[in-house]
Amino acid sequence: MTPSIIVRAAPQEYICRTGCWEELEQHLRRRGLRRVLIVHGSRSWSAAAPWLPVLRETEVFYHAYSGECTYEERDRIAGLLTQHGLQAVIGIGGGKITDLTKAAGALLKLPAILLPTLAATCAAWSSLSVMYDEAGRFRSMDVFPYSNALVLVDPRVIAQSPPDLLVAGIGDTLAKWYEADVIIRQLASLPVELELAWYAARKCRDTLLECSEAALSALQAGEMNDALLRIIETNIMVAGLVGGFGEDYGRTAGAHSIHDALTAIPEAHQQLHGHKVAYGVLVQLALEGQWAEITSLLPFYRKLGLPAGLKDMGLGFLGGDDLLRLAERAIVKEASIHRMPGEISAVKVAAAIEQLEKHLADYIHYSITQEAGIS
Repeated sequence: MTPSIIVRAAPQEYICRTGCWEELEQHLRRRGLRRVLIVHGSRSWSAAAPWLPVLRETEVFYHAYSGECTYEERDRIAGLLTQHGLQAVIGIGGGKITDLTKAAGALLKLPAILLPTLAATCAAWSSLSVMYDEAGRFRSMDVFPYSNALVLVDPRVIAQSPPDLLVAGIGDTLAKWYEADVIIRQLASLPVELELAWYAARKCRDTLLECSEAALSALQAGEMNDALLRIIETNIMVAGLVGGFGEDYGRTAGAHSIHDALTAIPEAHQQLHGHKVAYGVLVQLALEGQWAEITSLLPFYRKLGLPAGLKDMGLGFLGGDDLLRLAERAIVKEASIHRMPGEISAVKVAAAIEQLEKHLADYIHYSITQEAGIS
């Protein structure tokens, strides 16, 4: 059977170029947009302010979001758009601001214009929003029948972002390959859309493994180089193409289900989205019995500071019963982990987490002995 796919490949327009934010008003003018709402945060707004142009011909309203991507916050934004008769919503910030902007725009059928300040997810590219409750627990992923109207990526802005946020983006984007691959490789025949999604997913992995260290070195030095530019566009654009062409076959599988389950643990909230997803990649691979692949990834995780085990996330206190509850949350009926082959049970997921912990301990012990020259 041919998979049923709706291609949502890209925004209507995407520009990645130094200084492209300065052209914002020109883009608004040619779209006939004179009255807009800008949604922003606090830290991201401070980072963005030096690069934002003065909008002389546009009436601008502003809204500082609450700090969480919830339906209640989406409705507040939609209320402002309706109250003031605004024509578009502009999101300036990270992934949650971006998702709120898209959700409010989709609700009112208004154009969403996005100026990302981070390369921590593909949110600026994708036509979907991940929604949470006020406590930061995952609620749903909403897919929209509207592409983002315009995405302006100024590499100078992202080059000023904290390194740990870029690392989180690398972790989230790495999952594109492992989650798409475990789903797509099950199919006997691939439509062209899925061939493109599979290729983009592999391109994500290969670019990350090749360029991440050099990109982070440049970011830490406050410089721009080819590696950093490639990582920025990989995290935003290439990662977005995976789900854009592959839809449910290219979005999420086991890694994101583990992330979603972790959001129910308050102590895990200190971990960024991409950190939890990166850990989820290893749990997914453990479920598949891909121990050699896990071992090959561990040096990369260690160099970048991605969490490979529970202790790395401050969750070393979780015991057997805790892990079973975590696993039960990961395998709820609607969870994407069920896109993996075979029957996935809570017992299997909890066992995979425990086996990963043992594998990680063995790897660390072996590494220490090798470094000490002990045979």
